[in-house]
Amino acid sequence: MDPRLRRFVPWVLRGAWVLQVPAAGPAFAAALSPTSEAVRSAGSFGLWAVWAATLLAMLLLSPAALTAVRVVVPAAPVAAAWAAATGRASALAAAVALLATLAVAALALAPAVGSAFVNGPAYGDERRHLLRLPAALYLGLVPLAWALAVAVPTAAVLLAAAGVWAGAVAVLVCGAPAAVLAVRALHALTQRWVVLVPAGLVLKDTLAVTDPVLFKRQVVEVLRPAPARSDSLDLTFGAPGLALELVLTEKVPMTLVKAKERTSEAGASARLLFTPTRPGLVLAEAAARSIPVG
Repeated sequence: MDPRLRRFVPWVLRGAWVLQVPAAGPAFAAALSPTSEAVRSAGSFGLWAVWAATLLAMLLLSPAALTAVRVVVPAAPVAAAWAAATGRASALAAAVALLATLAVAALALAPAVGSAFVNGPAYGDERRHLLRLPAALYLGLVPLAWALAVAVPTAAVLLAAAGVWAGAVAVLVCGAPAAVLAVRALHALTQRWVVLVPAGLVLKDTLAVTDPVLFKRQVVEVLRPAPARSDSLDLTFGAPGLALELVLTEKVPMTLVKAKERTSEAGASARLLFTPTRPGLVLAEAAARSIPVG
């Protein structure tokens, strides 16, 4: 990707997030209007505080900021759907809020945005490329972790504002530890990537290997789209999308993590598969770094 375009992508997200105020604000205000003053104030202040904190995260460009953005921004269409369901906002205001929040959520989850964030703290001549999540996580643990991370603080604040202190305390005591663990798990998933460095290629994936593995350029025979029914070491875990196959001239030692038992075993491989979110860009940048590409 052209460096100028790479710098432009985060600004598109920031601009879209700024526009959420006029686009979704009227629907949220209407939905909160008949509630008690305390709940209305807590809801309004909470929305503004979360919006401002998320905008700040968008300015920082780091893996931690990406986690925050991808937890908060997809919650916006859920809130817009709630505002529409109350029937207090006009049909036009509800539709605009829902469409605007869905658009910015899709943008926040886009591979180009993820790439911009994880490369914010990258140093020197390295380029990080995020790996796709296993399909099983998309359908199970990730939505559950996200729901916990969003629901627990929201419920605690609204219960406290409504004067239901016992309920707020119960939510915090019972749900806060799970919410913290959920956020940590989601953050770990934003730190899975393949890195192109001057020496070659590094695989950093805590689901697959316990420590980052360097594959030096001198031992790379070819990096290519994975052929059908490849018998290479599969580190994709069934992730959707095009997998890449890395073929080496010699075996490289690594410590593999077994997904079921979460135990480790030493091993070595001369061929392996992984699934980046943007495989075409990985191949293009690898070729530019004189890594053989097929």
